[in-house]
Order: sequence, then C-alpha cells, then structure tokens
Amino acid sequence: MPERTPEQRLLLEQVKQIADGLGQTLAPFCEVVLHDLLEPGQSILAIHNNLSGRAVGDPTTELGEARITDPGYPQILANYPNQFADGRQAKSTSIGIKDSTGRYVAALCMNVDLTLFRSLQMAMGQFVQTTAEGPEETLDPASTEALRARIDAFAARLATTPRALKIEDRRALLAELKAGGLLEVRRAMETIAAHLGVSRATVYTYAR
Repeated sequence: MPERTPEQRLLLEQVKQIADGLGQTLAPFCEVVLHDLLEPGQSILAIHNNLSGRAVGDPTTELGEARITDPGYPQILANYPNQFADGRQAKSTSIGIKDSTGRYVAALCMNVDLTLFRSLQMAMGQFVQTTAEGPEETLDPASTEALRARIDAFAARLATTPRALKIEDRRALLAELKAGGLLEVRRAMETIAAHLGVSRATVYTYAR
C-alpha cells in the first residue's frame, strides 16, 4: 500500500463517510462507488447499492486512470451516459477529490440504473392515457434493444421492473416474447437473462 500523507488519509476517510450517506439516501436506484486513486490496481474502497457487480478491491476505471495521469482532468463529470456490463443503460456522475497539492487522491462515482425509471415512465404514460387506443408500436425483431424494450413495456404494464417480476409473470413474458418472434433474436436468452437478473438456464425453464 502506498504511503499516504495525514491529509490524504483524512480526505479518504471523510469521502468514505459521504459515500455511505449518499448510498443510504439514494438506495436502491443509485450505485455509489469510492475509488482510492493512490492505489489504482485495487482502487474500490467502498461500493453501496451494488448494481455493476464489482467488489471492494477491484481496479479503477479508464476515467480514474485519466485523473491519475492528468491533474488537470475535469474534477466533475455529471450525468454522462454509461452502461453496465449486462447492457443496462446508466447515467453516471464522477467527482474527483484532490489534496492540497492538486493531486487526485480519490473519486466519488454515482451510477443510476435507468431501467427502473424507464419502466416507471412507461407506467406513468399508460396511467395518464385517456384514449382507448394506444400508440402504434413497431419493434425490430432483429434488435436486442427491441427485446429489452419489450421486456420493459411488459413490466411497466404490471407497474414493476423486469428484475422484480414474479415467476408466473416471467413465464407469461416468455410466452409473449415467443409469440412475437423475439426469441429468435440473436443471443435472445442471454439478453433476457441479463435484463431479468437471472441465469440463462432459468430463462430456458420459463420458456418451456
């Protein structure tokens, strides 16, 4: 572990408390991650509301490396588009923490999973709709994005999120996707599994 000045140790400890408070306040919609940029190989000091599947001790990101090599790198990057490893869309904010010498010693990062909010947006759109006819829907069956959109729409009709669907609802979802030809999409089962937060084998059981 690299030698740290008393100031750097204090900064890390204080930002760790801030990360904890933000994590509790923004749960469960926002992942809050604290990176120690003095030790990039195992930079994650704390992770709250884990949405990305990372763990304490994992290395820093490309953005962290950029701050380490360039003290002039922007201190705040707010609301930029991001994506989790399983394809879920995210909105991220990263705040660099400098010591009195101008060196980046930490980064406080927040990653919001947009899946839930898109589902809520769809649910609210359905709730305020006053006409008997809904909007005409056209989805490209060859697109995994169309597959995710159909799953989001199904969950929205039940006023929930894809990952919160009950087993019987997941079976109904698979039946609907099959009827619409969406199970023929390339890597469909893998995409569905990632979007529901289950294993691919589990998805196959729902599709029986």
